[in-house]
Amino acid sequence: MRHVHGGIAEWKEAGLPIESAPVEATANDAALGLESRVAAVRGTSAQRGIFREAVFDLVDRLSTTHLFAAWMLLILACAASYWLLSYAGLSALTEKGKSVAADTGGLWTAIYFSFITALSVGYGDILPMGAARILAVAEAAGGLLIFGLLIAKFVSHRQDLLVRQIHAVTFEERLDRVQTNLHLVVSELLAIAAACADGSGQPRRCGPRLESTVLIFVGELRVIHHLLYEPEQTLDESVLSALLANLSSALNMMGEVMQELPRNFPRSSALNDALRTVSVLAQDICAECVPQVYADGLKILMDRIQQSARTIALHQE
Repeated sequence: MRHVHGGIAEWKEAGLPIESAPVEATANDAALGLESRVAAVRGTSAQRGIFREAVFDLVDRLSTTHLFAAWMLLILACAASYWLLSYAGLSALTEKGKSVAADTGGLWTAIYFSFITALSVGYGDILPMGAARILAVAEAAGGLLIFGLLIAKFVSHRQDLLVRQIHAVTFEERLDRVQTNLHLVVSELLAIAAACADGSGQPRRCGPRLESTVLIFVGELRVIHHLLYEPEQTLDESVLSALLANLSSALNMMGEVMQELPRNFPRSSALNDALRTVSVLAQDICAECVPQVYADGLKILMDRIQQSARTIALHQE
C-alpha cells in the first residue's frame, strides 16, 4: 500500500486482491492483546512492590550500629580504591596540581578525601581525576543515603521510646478500668440478687438492669481473655491475681443471680447471647488452656472461674 499513491481506492480499481479479517476476530485479538499488556503491567508493578517492601524491611531490621558500620566500610573501601588506582599508575587524586603518591602518605590522603567526600564537605584541596570522579560521585551519594538512614534511626529510636511510654500508661489505665468495672458489676449483681430474693424487684425493671450489667461484664471478660491468650506485655502476677479474683467473684455472683431469678423471668435475646459468650470465654480460662504457665495460686483461681462458667451454662435458655 505504501507504493500506491491513491490508497485503498486505487488498489480496488486496479482489481488487486484484498483480504480482510473478520471484525469479531479482530476485536478479540485486540482484547487479548490489551489483557496481556495489562497483566504484564500488573506483574511488573507487583514485582516492584515486593522489591520495595523487601528493601524497606531490610533497612528497618538494620540497627544504628549496622548502618554506622556500613557507612565506615563505604568510606574505607572508596579510600582503598583511590589508593589502588594511584598504585596502579593511574592519576586518581591530585593535591596542589600534583598526583598523590601511592605510599603511606598517599593512603592517609585517600582516607581523608574519602571522608570529606562522604560528608559532602568538599574543601577543594584534593581533587579526583579520571575514573576516580565517577567513584567520588557514587561515594557522595551512598554516604549521604546511609548517613540519612542513620539519623532517621536515631530519631525513630526516640519516637519508639515515647510510644512505649505512652503504651505503658495506656495499658495501666486499661487495667484500672477493668478492675473498676468488675467492682461495679459485682455491686450491681448484689443489688439485683437482693431485689430478687425479697421479691421487691419487678421483672420488667430487673431485666434491662441485668442485661446491661452482663453486657458490661462481657466486655471486661474479653479484655482479660485477651491478656491471657495474646498478652501485649508480661503482666505482674499480683496484678493478674487481683484481676482473676475479681473475675471469679463476679462469675460466682452472676451464678447466684441466675439461680434467684424466677422461672417466668423474661430474658431478651441480647441477654441470652451475652450469657453464652460469658460461658464460652470463662471456660477458656483454665490452667491447662492458657498457653503461659502461671503460679499455683493463679491456677486455682482459673479453675474456680471455669467451674463458675459451667454453673452459668447450666442456667442458660
